[in-house]
Amino acid sequence: MRLPVIKPDAMTERQQEMRARIAGRRGAVRGPFQVWLYSPDLCDRVEALGAFVRFESSLPLRLRELSLLMAARHWDAQYSWNAHAGKAVEAGIPLAAVEAIAARRTPEFDDPEDEAFFQFCRELLDEHFVTDETFERARSYFGPQGLVDAVGSLGNFSMLGMCLNAFQVDLQPDREPPFPDVRGYRRVTDTSGS
Repeated sequence: MRLPVIKPDAMTERQQEMRARIAGRRGAVRGPFQVWLYSPDLCDRVEALGAFVRFESSLPLRLRELSLLMAARHWDAQYSWNAHAGKAVEAGIPLAAVEAIAARRTPEFDDPEDEAFFQFCRELLDEHFVTDETFERARSYFGPQGLVDAVGSLGNFSMLGMCLNAFQVDLQPDREPPFPDVRGYRRVTDTSGS
């Protein structure tokens, strides 16, 4: 990590308050929260938004996990990907779809709801716009609240990916690199793994 982890005895009262809250909700202060503690008021708001989009959003769990993976791959955020690829499969996203997203291929979904969600998120991330057809199809499945929650998820997980990459948060050395075109914190053209 590019910034040293703040030791508990060096934390301000506000940082200690945030550390206790994060550890209470998430079991420990890991990954991006070690960075966000440098700005405890931002950390407070980011943690609350992250908790909402992960645990309380109107979207089904599998789609919350899918939005995380899509943003993680968009930003090449390996830490997030490694932490959630298995959770997405457990929540109902097909393993073949997860593998396709990692390889930047278009995944196939048996569930038309999942495909509509993927297309909505893909257009927004890649094109920065959503076609009327894609918007209406997604709205028919998720309603206005679901679409607002989807955009909130993508925004939150995009911010997470940028934080992880800018500050080079630990890449979990026990894990294989999840993306064929990324090694460490750089893009590579040789995707043979060397």
